Amino acid sequence: MLAALALGMVGFLAPQGVRADPSEPRRIDCPASAGQRTRCVSGQDANGAWYVAAIPANWNRRLIVHAHGGPRLGAPEATDPLEDLDRFSVMVRHGYAWIGSSYRRGGYGVRMAAEDTDNSRQVFWSLYGRPERTLLHGQSWGGNVAAKASELYAGSADTGWNYDGVLITNGVVSGGTRAYGFRADLRAVYQYYCANHPAPDEPAYPLWQGLPLGNRMTRAELRRRIETCTGVDRPANRRTPDQAARLRDILAVTGIAEAQLVSHMNWATFLFQDMVLLRLEGRNPFDNSTTVYSGSMDDAALNAGVQRFEADPQGVALLAHDADLTGQIARPTLTVHALHDPTVSADLEALYAATVSAAGRSEWLVQAFTDESEHSKLSDATYMTALDALESWIDRGVPPDPAGLQSRCQVLWSRQGPCLFVGP
Repeated sequence: MLAALALGMVGFLAPQGVRADPSEPRRIDCPASAGQRTRCVSGQDANGAWYVAAIPANWNRRLIVHAHGGPRLGAPEATDPLEDLDRFSVMVRHGYAWIGSSYRRGGYGVRMAAEDTDNSRQVFWSLYGRPERTLLHGQSWGGNVAAKASELYAGSADTGWNYDGVLITNGVVSGGTRAYGFRADLRAVYQYYCANHPAPDEPAYPLWQGLPLGNRMTRAELRRRIETCTGVDRPANRRTPDQAARLRDILAVTGIAEAQLVSHMNWATFLFQDMVLLRLEGRNPFDNSTTVYSGSMDDAALNAGVQRFEADPQGVALLAHDADLTGQIARPTLTVHALHDPTVSADLEALYAATVSAAGRSEWLVQAFTDESEHSKLSDATYMTALDALESWIDRGVPPDPAGLQSRCQVLWSRQGPCLFVGP
């Protein structure tokens, strides 16, 4: 099994031929949101990953190493990290230097992305010297990446710490094997009601594959099929009775919000294609063989007719090795999750807490929640309050009390945006 696992991990690595000599950084224009006197540079590391670093004029000698979400499936481009810098620019405006990596290739691969994230830290240190403090931040899938990077690259008391603290926001902190099953369920339930992905005149394939390799379906075409079946893109009063009934049952059974149906179907199509067929060598990590679906107008018919699939144990093992977390953290780690996150459920935080507890490391984890409903970006006041609390923890050795974050936000950071922390 170990030999097979090692062979299978090839799918999570960069394709042969992408390695390149690290390029000299070049000055680029910063996003306007980063501040007028901020200096930005771009370059490419030895594995071909693009990075962007930002150094504000009022640099506080702190560095944020950012792990971006996704995963993005296209080939990385030099400008990709600029989107992330713009989104989290409040950190730079308040004195933090920032560096983010595109990762060396598109597609799934948590260990690869964690290595590329830590490589960006090393790039910054080599260019500008070691800062007084280095903090690791990841959002969304980047939360999984940052948590993995913390486990693998934090350093030690003996060799020195690479990271002083970790901030994870709206993170996929359950690990890979527990993060995507609901989307596999969505594919099965959707196909039962709509039967158009694949359509009857197209070659059949197991739904857990996402989409066969070589299939040229576009996101626009997938959206057209979802709209044809459910009318999701039109006002409710313009849907046919059949569309309304199908949409109602799909949402009721899967628990997915109407506004997020198309995006989750995109992930269950194009991400699954990449994950399963390119990274897991066609092995299925998903299982609905014993799932009992409920909430529809006819649960008996649904459970009798839905496509069933059983996970390949080696596929699960490969995904677990790449993306699951051990909980072996050793640096102050603060997670913040929007309670109404429509993309990554806040319920995953309990799974991470249990993982960390099982590893005997709960002293290093504090979890907080906000009354927010966006996934990709929280309130600027949320980020600054979280950073302030994390820094205080590092300085004083006392973990922050989640119940006190709202008042901390209101006193210190309310000018940056709404303060929306909620009690435990």
